[in-house]
Amino acid sequence: MGSPVNSAALAERLTGVIGPRATIARGVLDQHGQSESYYRALPPDIVVFPETTAEVVEIVKLCAGANMPIVPFGAGTSLEGNASAVAGGVCIDFARMNKVLTVHDSDMNVVVQPGITRKQLNAELRGTGLFFPIDPGADASIGGMTSTRASGTMAVRYGTMKDNVMALEVVLADGRVIRTARRARKSAAGYDVTRLFVGAEGTLGVITEVTLKLHPLPQAISAAVCSFDTLHNAVDTAISIIQAAIPVARVELLDEVMMRGINAYAKLGYREAPTLFFEFHGSESAVAEQAELAQAIAAEHGGRGFEWAKAPEDRSRLWHARDNTLYAGLGLRPGARAVITDVCVPISRLAECLTETRRDADEHGFTAPIVGHVGDGNFHMLILVDPARPEEIDGAKALQARMVARAIAMDGTCTGEHGIGMGKIDYLTDELGEAVDVMRSIKTALDPNGLMNPGKILAGVRP
Repeated sequence: MGSPVNSAALAERLTGVIGPRATIARGVLDQHGQSESYYRALPPDIVVFPETTAEVVEIVKLCAGANMPIVPFGAGTSLEGNASAVAGGVCIDFARMNKVLTVHDSDMNVVVQPGITRKQLNAELRGTGLFFPIDPGADASIGGMTSTRASGTMAVRYGTMKDNVMALEVVLADGRVIRTARRARKSAAGYDVTRLFVGAEGTLGVITEVTLKLHPLPQAISAAVCSFDTLHNAVDTAISIIQAAIPVARVELLDEVMMRGINAYAKLGYREAPTLFFEFHGSESAVAEQAELAQAIAAEHGGRGFEWAKAPEDRSRLWHARDNTLYAGLGLRPGARAVITDVCVPISRLAECLTETRRDADEHGFTAPIVGHVGDGNFHMLILVDPARPEEIDGAKALQARMVARAIAMDGTCTGEHGIGMGKIDYLTDELGEAVDVMRSIKTALDPNGLMNPGKILAGVRP
């Protein structure tokens, strides 16, 4: 494989395709080298802003001819360096491909471009009686959420992106455009190619359209907060609620450290103890019944004082605090950066994994708040470090490694929703063994020159 052409020369060719929407301006490049992760900025050589699939095809063909890496970019909210330009190259920013293309309200699905964010999508759906429920906290783009197989706070009821993406349009490394499925609710036609690209982090192709399932807006919504004396009691409550088949829409755990952070950040007055945030969806009677049953189960496990938030403004305030746990956590140590990591384990092992991880962080002197989607066994840790102290970063990485090893030993995964990116490559083989060789074969077949988002998921796929 030859060397890439000069980036200025390629930028000139790209300008011939999309005009001034191709840029090598330093400020734009630097902006696209950053994300919410703690990894150092790795900017691309060129940023392009296509508006159509046809433009993406031409961009990909030019990059292939120039042997130039391609990095798709959504909202920049990824946490494992998923959109960092490890090998430079061309960053395809989908900010201008942010439209709802077709709403099929009778079929309860929608076709969108990848650059639309989840909040923009739900704003566009107002008046249809439908909504898109996947909520990773950040206002991430649908393309980015698809590429990282995102989930978030409502996955316990509505599933993750893999459950809600019906079909994709993808531009492959050689410029071919494929559609992975039709809009039928189910299919047994060949390989499930859609799921191959959901979670591929742009390493197999560039997503240009996404067909999503939609869900009816609930008639009634109610939320509640309940604190516990121990993490074990809080987790046992969540497990009991799931096992009792109560269709809770959200059940989030914030440990005592995170509760201290959100109290300060959002000016709340909750008890600084392990706390569950609940949300219930359904009819008025169903929500009342679900809430009553959940409250009774919480009381059996030592839950203290359910506090209800039924008014929309109260629920909004509550979930705004939950969605901003990154910034609330950072407030616990001004000037710090957060090494953010997540794991997921079978819910029967969740209390054990959580308590051991909490103990590990405390014994090594880290301020490290925990927040978890405990209904599906997934939790996150924000390890706060001084970026000027390499020994702290090394200690945080060691803490993360122990957390991941603990989860895998419990038959869990090194990442529940952040993806592998460039941050968790080393753990993938520990988790999946020879299955990683199968992934490598697929990557080589679809992207033989290793141009699609190199340095992510798999090590050593680009010479």
